[in-house]
Amino acid sequence: LMVWLRRTTHYLFIVVVAVNSTLLTINAGDYIFYTDWAWTSFVVFSVSQSTMLVVGAIYYMLFTGVPGTATYYATIMTIYTWVAKGAWFVLGYPYDFIVTPVWIPSAMLLDLTYWATRRNKHAAIIIGGTLVGLSLPIFNMINLLLVRDPLEMAFKYPRPTLPPYMTPIEPQVGKFYNSPVALGSGAGAVLSVPIAALGAKLNTWTYRWMAA
Repeated sequence: LMVWLRRTTHYLFIVVVAVNSTLLTINAGDYIFYTDWAWTSFVVFSVSQSTMLVVGAIYYMLFTGVPGTATYYATIMTIYTWVAKGAWFVLGYPYDFIVTPVWIPSAMLLDLTYWATRRNKHAAIIIGGTLVGLSLPIFNMINLLLVRDPLEMAFKYPRPTLPPYMTPIEPQVGKFYNSPVALGSGAGAVLSVPIAALGAKLNTWTYRWMAA
């Protein structure tokens, strides 16, 4: 019974985190971050997405002990977000209005780190966490550049749930920083490591809680 409860608890946690990742994507501003705020919020978005990905991915990866499960977790997040993307499309919004973040390549780097270091948990936390934080803003900037015209889409199709103080504005590129990718990668690399450690610790805590 305890083995069944422990496994159920882990898988439930994985599903909850993956679903919440989709919700955080919405609340962090995108899909919608991309369209409403574009470059001005890129750093905030990069950090939130990097830390959100790494905490769930490393939890899942250490739970199974199999390299590749972080990528699988990122795939779950991507599928959930595409479902939400389809829901917005059904409501009459174009596909360009919703841009699914690129999580999978960063998760692959985490898996490769875990595999290359022979399943070393601490290497996965430090090296893998750093790589996730560094790479995710780069992949997402490439993703953003492929959007037809994010600002035009924001004005043409305003989000109905958007509060008045978040009305789309012209992006102030270079006003506070010149490279949102560099700033996002730097901040993400620093913050993803302690968040990865938290994900690893959550794995331990869950086992202890179920064994109590």
